[in-house]
Amino acid sequence: MPLVEETSLLEDSSVTLPVVVIGNGPSGICLSYMLSGYRPYLSSEAIHPNAILHSKLEEGRHLSIVDQDLEYLSEGLEGRSSNPVAVLFDTLLHPDADFGYDYPSVLHWKLEQHHYIPHLVLGKGPPGGAWHNMEGSMLTISFGNWMELPGLKFKDWVSSKRRNLKGDRVMPEEIARYYKHYVKVMGLQKNFRENTYITSVSRLYRDQGEGDGQDRNISTQHLQIEKSKLIKRNWEIRGYQRVADGSHVPFCLFAENVALATGTLDSPAHLEIEGEDLPFVFHSMPEFGAAIGKGKLRGKADPVLIVGSGLTAADAVLCAYNNNIPVIHVFRRRVTDPSLIFKQLPKKLYPEYHKVYHMMCTQSYSVDSTLLSAYTSFPEHHVLSFKPDMKCILQSISGLKKIFKLSAAVVLIGSHPNLSFLKEQGCYLGHNSSQPITCKTNPVEIDAYTYECVKEANLFALGPLVGDNFVRFLKGGALGVTRCLATRQKKKHLFVERGGGDGIA
Repeated sequence: MPLVEETSLLEDSSVTLPVVVIGNGPSGICLSYMLSGYRPYLSSEAIHPNAILHSKLEEGRHLSIVDQDLEYLSEGLEGRSSNPVAVLFDTLLHPDADFGYDYPSVLHWKLEQHHYIPHLVLGKGPPGGAWHNMEGSMLTISFGNWMELPGLKFKDWVSSKRRNLKGDRVMPEEIARYYKHYVKVMGLQKNFRENTYITSVSRLYRDQGEGDGQDRNISTQHLQIEKSKLIKRNWEIRGYQRVADGSHVPFCLFAENVALATGTLDSPAHLEIEGEDLPFVFHSMPEFGAAIGKGKLRGKADPVLIVGSGLTAADAVLCAYNNNIPVIHVFRRRVTDPSLIFKQLPKKLYPEYHKVYHMMCTQSYSVDSTLLSAYTSFPEHHVLSFKPDMKCILQSISGLKKIFKLSAAVVLIGSHPNLSFLKEQGCYLGHNSSQPITCKTNPVEIDAYTYECVKEANLFALGPLVGDNFVRFLKGGALGVTRCLATRQKKKHLFVERGGGDGIA
């Protein structure tokens, strides 16, 4: 159903929404939950194992966490996120989780409808985002309860589906169904629009002396000349919605604030080498899985080349190994590199990944040996090029080159978000404005406590865009954004009540 038919709020293009959220994965869902008025309070019986934090929480027991000083509460906490509010919210929801404990959350949630901030969440598919597109054969890296969102325990949802939960790790398609159900059971559907594709998000400016004149988009050059005469106003969001018959219905929205919650799985990273666009070179697990499923690689004597040292590459190794397809596994790092993800995973909880890591360490190629029948690793190597005759050239750190005949190649070296709807592809928002935004090396630069972009007021970013790749930690972004917007809304209302102007923020 087209956007304009779903809500009268959008029939009048002069209406400006307080918030538009781009992305309907767990980041966008959690932000919608809190913008809808759900507020976390310290539970009456709860005692947080961190005595200093508990003492701070007791001081503001009568207040929701949204109404407290997040910098004060976050002070001194440590965790597996570089964002302090993410660490704070995680320890409130999963106290001492990194020490192996399964303590209950110290929070309980109340729906306070007077705190509702009108908003829309726009996504390409159903709520849950990229979880609906992940390869279904692999267990998630996190425990089921770490994937859950506030107010609905994952285990309770699983038991309601009459499925026995074997262990704590679950399949991606279960997580996707949980997120879709969460939006429904929490009454958030009115805020969500599916099948929406964003083509541009741009600033609107208005001359200070124009009064009620028309908003207009003007060039950067004009801005540089007359910036002192202009004030920043609202955002214009343009795109289209794909409807049932396959046609595209364009839309244009206006918003006071935009929150980027797109994740980073849109565009697989490339090696940028010769022959990478040849048909036997894949860049995603679904592509590789489909080739295996169709029997294209069955019975092939030549190995599959897998490039990368992360968990997705490990999934591809397992996928090939379990289908009796020989593997050449190439990665730039040493097997002893402490930053390898396998070093952070307990062996008992992740035996399949440690199996891959063990092979990486013990089945590596040497000059005086041949390829092993099932798996051979090439640490500290990179691919120089792919050739049309299905050969590849590898080069070691010492400069030695090797040529191998392949049945296929899978390049799994990370991914970039698709921020093509922003100026400069969003690069200007990163810590390094000359590089693309990436989760690990160049996240969006934000205020640590509000998640507002340092380089663009009224634009927020959360989740993988700011380095929080785990669902555990992206929930902190929703808390930071909600606190910031709620605080500004209070100030705006006070300003209007006291007769201070026309109420335009």
